[in-house]
Amino acid sequence: MFRRSLFGFNRSQVEEAISIQQTRIRVLEHDLGRQRGRAAEYEAESAALSGMVIEREREIRALTLRLQEANECHDRSIASLDAVTARLEELQEQARGQATRIRMKALREAVEVSAKVQALTEAQAEPAPASANGNGSEPAAAEPIEIPDFDGLYEGQVKLEIGPLGDFSQLVGFEDAVGQLGASEISVERFSEGRATLRMHLDEPTDLLRELEDLSRLDFKVRHTAPDNLILDLDEDQGPEQRAA
Repeated sequence: MFRRSLFGFNRSQVEEAISIQQTRIRVLEHDLGRQRGRAAEYEAESAALSGMVIEREREIRALTLRLQEANECHDRSIASLDAVTARLEELQEQARGQATRIRMKALREAVEVSAKVQALTEAQAEPAPASANGNGSEPAAAEPIEIPDFDGLYEGQVKLEIGPLGDFSQLVGFEDAVGQLGASEISVERFSEGRATLRMHLDEPTDLLRELEDLSRLDFKVRHTAPDNLILDLDEDQGPEQRAA
């Protein structure tokens, strides 16, 4: 409220009020300037953040594309690996078959050579000497053979005879079973009329019968046992699948 004077309101009061309002206006303008500066800073930060978001989105899209390409390459690699694995298994199967054929061929040749050597040896053998001594006296009585104690453990050179076997594949299976029990220097000396004679070397005492019962599916019976010799007989009524080692 202003006081009235002769020609209107009190000039000093009006001027004071105007000065106060101008001061307020300047304060508000100053605050407005600061608010506008802050708004400009916020807009700049928002623009920078928007640029960063856009750049990250581009990187994400690029990484997504690279990941898809990597997955496709991985799938192709897995497919190629599966094909290579299948091919290796096929080659391994062919190699096993070829090795078995070569082994059987070698066994046949060894048996043929052994048979020829035995026939030649028998042909060249001299007849047995007469029962009487050269002076006409009766032959001396043979000394009794001392049979050593045998506890069933085999060691060193051992000869093993088994039969009747159906074919070479059964012989190969049984030879593999013998190899699994730790024998070395395994060789087939003879394979005739279904019976095979093997020679092996055992580095340490081995319960050969028990090991063969565990490692081989052959149902055999013991005909003869000695510290360096073992003869086994198979049941001739068994089927091939029962007699295969």
